[in-house]
Order: sequence, then structure tokens, then C-alpha cells
Amino acid sequence: MVIACFKVIAMQLLNGHEPSAIKKAIQLLKDGDIVAFPTETVYGLGADVFNPYAVAKIFEAKKRPRFDPLIVHIGEKEWLFDLAEYVPPEAERLIDAFWPGPLTIILKKKDIVPDIVTAGLQTVGIRMPSHPVALNLLRGFKRPIAAPSANPFGYVSPTKASHVVKMLGDRLPLILDGGNSVFGIESTIISIREDGIYIHRHGAISVEDLYKIAVPIHEKVEDGICESPGELPYHYAPAKPLKIINAIDEIVCEQSSFLAFQMPPVKPKSKFIKVLSEKGDMREAAANFFSFLIELDHEGVEIIYAEKVPEVGLGKAMMDRLRKASKKYSHTTR
Repeated sequence: MVIACFKVIAMQLLNGHEPSAIKKAIQLLKDGDIVAFPTETVYGLGADVFNPYAVAKIFEAKKRPRFDPLIVHIGEKEWLFDLAEYVPPEAERLIDAFWPGPLTIILKKKDIVPDIVTAGLQTVGIRMPSHPVALNLLRGFKRPIAAPSANPFGYVSPTKASHVVKMLGDRLPLILDGGNSVFGIESTIISIREDGIYIHRHGAISVEDLYKIAVPIHEKVEDGICESPGELPYHYAPAKPLKIINAIDEIVCEQSSFLAFQMPPVKPKSKFIKVLSEKGDMREAAANFFSFLIELDHEGVEIIYAEKVPEVGLGKAMMDRLRKASKKYSHTTR
């Protein structure tokens, strides 16, 4: 078993668009360390995928259970064939349509991928991010990077470098600042089987987007096997309990925060209020989603209320996150 030694260390926050910052990050990765970097979805916490000791540091920093596999990020499409035993034609069509971008594809792995990355599974989730800082880092490092979101396990994912500083700043040597995440919600994760495409996690590529390229599409049913991030029954949760509501008259606690999809007709009782998109724009709402949840997670509130989001396009991914967050404290919410 690989064991990482965790200690509080001095952290640097550097502009990820500067070549000198990329160079420093690459050297840390080569030295077997971990680095936080931006992607178009959320910020990631990365290590050399082929260094089990370095990957173990990710689990230690996040306090992430070892049965939860990591996503592998690549800088060129050709790298895929170094990691996967077989890439079916359906996967290649999806790759041509969505890479670089927020789509993770689960494939049978080659032995070169360490078991710690895949939680012992014979499959691996792979994606090619589109953020220029992430691509510069990957291409400069010239090796795949294993990277989950750069947050404590189970908490809300970071969409700004400042979020990472607050959550993990004393646990890693370097954070590359690439600005706010464009999508603000994690990648969509799929696998390909004989009877079609299976969605393991809803994300920044919507079901409607996938239908333009591939059919049939199925929801992966819970079978007790965690094949990808986000499959656990609760996840993405703020520190305060969260309750999903249909209308603002369900808000009974004044010492609360309220996450609204659109501007409510009357002012809610809540102490803190954030509106995902006044115009009801799904892309704007998704971009604000995690950032607003972090802001609403105040010490002075007892509960966070969240308005239901229409389950179309990116709304399905946001509702998936809200349901998982609410399950963590379902026995305490009011």
C-alpha cells in the first residue's frame, strides 16, 4: 500500500498564464509533488499519473477515500492510446465532437495506469481539458496528470483560485491561477457499452448535447461499484445542511442562506441570498453554481435553502449536485 506523508507547507499562488509559473509547476510534478490548476470546469489537484506516491498525496490532501477513482487528464488526443486498451468507434466520435472539453470517457485501462489512480478497477476515466493553462501544463509536462477537484473530499468544488487557497492552501506547494472557471461545474462522465452510452455523472456536456452525436443514452444505475467520481450517494456538499425547496414560502428559518435559480417575486426570509441567473440562463447559472454555494456557506447560518432548477440542459447536472448535497444532511434539515 502506498502511504503519503502529509504536512503543512508554504503555498505559492502564481499566474498560470505566465510561462515561469508553468515551468515551476512542471518541476514540482517531476519531483513527485501535487499542484492545483484551472480547468474549464473546476480547479483540479494534480499529480503525475505514473507516480503512485505522488498520486497518494492527492488522497491525503483531500482526505479522499481510496475507493473513489480519479480522472486522468491528457494534453493530446494521441495520449489516449497509451492509457486505454481499446477505444471504440463511438468514443472516437464523441472525442471528435467534445475534446478538448468537459467530457470524461471511461475505458478499459492498460497496466501502465497505477491501481491507486483507478481505485483498483480495470477501467480509467480520461479527458482532455480545454483551459489554456491546463493544456500548457500538460503539454509542458508531457505526461498525463491524475486530478480530482481541488477541494476537501465531499465539499463544494472550487471555481476560483481563491477557493483553493481557502480550502487547501496549507496542503500543497503551488496553485496556478487561471481565473474563474468557464463552466463552473464538473465534466460529464460516460462509459460505452454494447447497448449504448451510459451516463455516470451529469456535467458540463448535457444529455441534449450527447444526443446530437450518439444514441441510445442510458443512466447508469447504482450497483454498489464506484466507477467514477460523483457516484457516491452524497457529495458536493457545503458545511451547512442544504434543503431543496419548491417555493420561498418553504423557508422557515431566518438564519439561513437561499440559492435561487431566478430572482424571487418577493424577498425571502433568508439572511443571505444569491441568484444563479436573473434571466434564467442555464450556462450563467452553472458558471455561478459552486461559487455561490461556497459564498452562502456562512458560519452564521443554520441551513442553506436551494430552489429547484429546471432539469433541462445543464440544469440536470445542477440538480444532481443539489440532491447529493442534500442527502448528506437529510436527517438534520428542517
